[in-house]
Amino acid sequence: MTKPFGLASLLLVSSALVAPSVAVAQNTAGDVATGTVPTAPDSTATDAVDPTPAPPQAEEQADVSLPGVSNDIIVVGRRTRDIARTTSQVVSVLSSADIARTGEGNIAGALGRVTGLSVVGNGFVYVRGLGDRYSLALLNGSPLPSPEPLKRVVPLDLFPTSVVSSSLVQKSYSANFPGEFGGGVINLTTKAIPKETTLTLSGSLAGDSETTGQLGYTYYGSKSDWTGFDNGSRDLPPALVGYLNSGQRISEGGVDTQAIAGQLVNGRNALIQRNKHLPPNWSAAITGTTSLELGDDASLGIIATAGYSNKWRTRDTLQQTANSVDLSSKELDFQRVITDDRIVANGLLGFGLEFGDNKVRWTNLYIRDTLKQARLGVGTRATSGSATLQQQDTAWYERQLIDTQLVGELKLTDALSLDLRGAFANSKRQAPDEFSFEYARSNDPNDPYGAYFINTLGANQRGGSASVSYSDLNENLWSGALDLSYKVTPDISATVGYAVTDTKRRTEVRDFQFRAPSDFPTAIGLFRPDYLLQPSIIDFYKINLIDTNEANPVFIGKLLTNAGYGQVQADITSKLNLNLGVRFEKARQTVTPLQVFTTPTASLANASLRRDYWLPAATVTWKFNPDMQVRLNASKTIARPQFRELIYQLYFDPDNNREFRGNPLLTDSQLYNAEARYEWYFAPEQRIAVAAFFKRIDNPIETFASFSDNTVISSFANAPKANLYGVEVEAQKFFPLDTISDAPFWASRKFVAIANYSYTKSKLKVSANDPVAVFASSATKATDYFRDGAPLTGQSDHIVNLQLGMEDKDTLSQQTILFSYASKRVTSRGAALQPDIIEEPGIQLDFVARQGIRIRDIETELKLEVRNITGTKYKEYQQNGENRIFYNLYDRGTIATLGLSVNF
Repeated sequence: MTKPFGLASLLLVSSALVAPSVAVAQNTAGDVATGTVPTAPDSTATDAVDPTPAPPQAEEQADVSLPGVSNDIIVVGRRTRDIARTTSQVVSVLSSADIARTGEGNIAGALGRVTGLSVVGNGFVYVRGLGDRYSLALLNGSPLPSPEPLKRVVPLDLFPTSVVSSSLVQKSYSANFPGEFGGGVINLTTKAIPKETTLTLSGSLAGDSETTGQLGYTYYGSKSDWTGFDNGSRDLPPALVGYLNSGQRISEGGVDTQAIAGQLVNGRNALIQRNKHLPPNWSAAITGTTSLELGDDASLGIIATAGYSNKWRTRDTLQQTANSVDLSSKELDFQRVITDDRIVANGLLGFGLEFGDNKVRWTNLYIRDTLKQARLGVGTRATSGSATLQQQDTAWYERQLIDTQLVGELKLTDALSLDLRGAFANSKRQAPDEFSFEYARSNDPNDPYGAYFINTLGANQRGGSASVSYSDLNENLWSGALDLSYKVTPDISATVGYAVTDTKRRTEVRDFQFRAPSDFPTAIGLFRPDYLLQPSIIDFYKINLIDTNEANPVFIGKLLTNAGYGQVQADITSKLNLNLGVRFEKARQTVTPLQVFTTPTASLANASLRRDYWLPAATVTWKFNPDMQVRLNASKTIARPQFRELIYQLYFDPDNNREFRGNPLLTDSQLYNAEARYEWYFAPEQRIAVAAFFKRIDNPIETFASFSDNTVISSFANAPKANLYGVEVEAQKFFPLDTISDAPFWASRKFVAIANYSYTKSKLKVSANDPVAVFASSATKATDYFRDGAPLTGQSDHIVNLQLGMEDKDTLSQQTILFSYASKRVTSRGAALQPDIIEEPGIQLDFVARQGIRIRDIETELKLEVRNITGTKYKEYQQNGENRIFYNLYDRGTIATLGLSVNF
């Protein structure tokens, strides 16, 4: 196997885990807060480390690009530097300095430190306990498609912090945003227009106590797997391509399935191997910027960045399901080892043109996220009696996002400004060769094969099975927007805007099962997978294929939205500000099975939603004290079903080892929101804020579990109503340390304390006569799926984030302890009236240290990260009295990372 850590010599010239400087105007002295150590002129510089670099200039305001209000925010920000204070809505902004302080390598991890936000699974951000369907993700103010078939929103762990200048989270709705604004909007702004020429090389090396140097499982795949790109070995074989293009059905009897089956399985894609010493994690990246003067009043900035990371993770997980309401007996009871090799490659090329007060930004982003996974499990199934089962799976998941955006922020006159945005994004997900094999050991002393694992491919009662799946997703998203703002008076401005999005998704899943005839010899079932299904065995014993997904293997999903809005921003008095707006949004969403067979079949698995909404929003800000203010907000928003939730098609989620199937009978959710917030800005960049909020949700979409052939399938349904309310508290305070001692060490240092706490409570409202609509189900009552008073899925009652650290005000020197806690939350409703499935995130304790050093004229940064210091386990379970069923239980390792960044 090719070992990616053989390229360790590149570690000194990479920058994947170090956040770049804020992409706004910089001076040559640099910006300590964002990781750039200032360089003092020194004609006699030597190789020695210079511990006394020149003081930096003040930190620049974070660059933020938003629909309809970007110019206003930036102008206001230049005046007071604090966007969270001056904007009319409730926002939290993570600048490059804030992101760098957390030390996170991707933006999802950094956002997990924001008040009321929690990260679930692979990078899905929950706002105020609401699921990811209630979060809206934008890139430079434009929408993004998701390469994940189970979600409409893009997983934010795809975005390395090296390509993000700032992240803004807005929790109170305003009409300039799309109506799908349930919990909040997360807007990522990429680096924009640099003012100087720089080159940054950096890299990192990491070890995981549960993975690095430990036993794991993998498979060969291809020589190029370490790059995240397959070399063609996973391309569909010719016989399978011919069948898929023929329009024939296997069930009709005219397909040579043995010819297809003989080309599917080999030692590269289906043979699991032990790796007793898994390699360490590593990353590398390069970022370059330059600026060209085009005249007295125009400049062109160029930024290019490329990054690569390769991370291994092994989970020795206990996975169970129950077959009784009281959870006293188990249907499945498996101990499964899962090894992931996740490779992420990313690149960004941006051009920014500034002329006068105008800015034009062209951003091109590429992200490829590949997961190579091997799973090996041993356990029991109640319906298999006393037999012991061995299951082994191999899979390869490719996710890719390509996005190009053109944004113009134009100042037409002193009073009139125009924002223009156009974007195209394509996301893909391919999962070829998802192989699954099950062997059975009878444990019968009278059976000559009782001590061996046997796979007779369903030929007899000994058990055993083999299957393979091929899935492909392709989604295109076109979007455009126009926002025109006019300053009616110095205290009143009005904005009107129009936005359109056009999304089209094609998703295909083809599932096949190998089936041997009844006279298949037991002894042949001893063979390992690649020998068991080699062409000679298939031909001699007439092993066939069954297409288990002939009904609806391909779906087309479309979503077209047109929206217009008007918004007024007014300073009624010097202390009273009003933001008032309304948005009209029209949407047409459809999901249609695509007929791929010559003889089509009628299908009822269609979805069609045609809804129009008026969405008002109002925010009043009372600045009753120069340093204090109160905000009141009320609005109406919506949440549409995701494509995956509508498509009646099975998908496997490799992160939680669970299958999902959509419900085409879902409808939109409508949310009514109210919030009151008190803010005290007692010093620059220091504050205390307290907020109370309430949401009523009509027809919330909830996840529930059901049994199908002894397998737990997760699906979705509209609950009747839900209420959500809560309180948030946040504080940020700096303490100078020069009073501790007269020693020079303490003269420029300060202690930083950043803390936030969120309490959220939610309850479903379900009465005996409330209806429910679930496709292909005879149940029509909501009480068959939901309990009155149960919390919303994904909602934690308590979320705590705490950052305590010491920083040098003159040089880059930071040491930060990060603590986070999220209380238990429901991930899915239990099947057949069983208790809900609960996740218990627990605590996370991290340490991050960053130190800047200058050697000659070269600026460097050293970074040390230690994650999950307490070794908190992952727990997902059902509980009924003393009985507990673990859906997922495994140890999460402590991860230590050492990174180096070099700035030229």
